[in-house]
Amino acid sequence: QVQLVESGGGLVQPGGSLRLSCAASGSMLSRYTMGWYRQAPGKQRELVAGITSGGGTNYIDSVKGRFTISRDNAKNLVYLQMNSLKSEDTAVYYCYARAVYSSLVDYWGQGTQVTVSS
Repeated sequence: QVQLVESGGGLVQPGGSLRLSCAASGSMLSRYTMGWYRQAPGKQRELVAGITSGGGTNYIDSVKGRFTISRDNAKNLVYLQMNSLKSEDTAVYYCYARAVYSSLVDYWGQGTQVTVSS
C-alpha cells in the first residue's frame, strides 16, 4: 500500500514559480512509475509529467521547457518544478504512482490547488 501526499500549491502571479512535492509512504518508491496530473474546472484530468523508476521523463507539450519532474527515491519524494507559470496552468495537481510490475496497482494523492492569477 502506498499513500501519497502533495504539498506546495498556492496562488502565484503569471510568470512566477512553484515547486510541488509528493511524499510517498508505505512502499519503496523505486518500484513505481510516478507522475503529476492536473485537472482544471470543466476539463478532464491530464497527465502533465511522468518519470520512470529509472529516471526517464516525459511532459505534455504545453509545459515542455517550463516544468521539470524529478524524484528522490531515497527520500520517497517526487517533485514538480513549475516555472514561467501561466493562467492556463491553474488546476488541482495530483500525484500518481503506478507499480512497474502491474498497471492494476496504482495510487492517487488528494491533490493540491495551483492558481495562477494577477
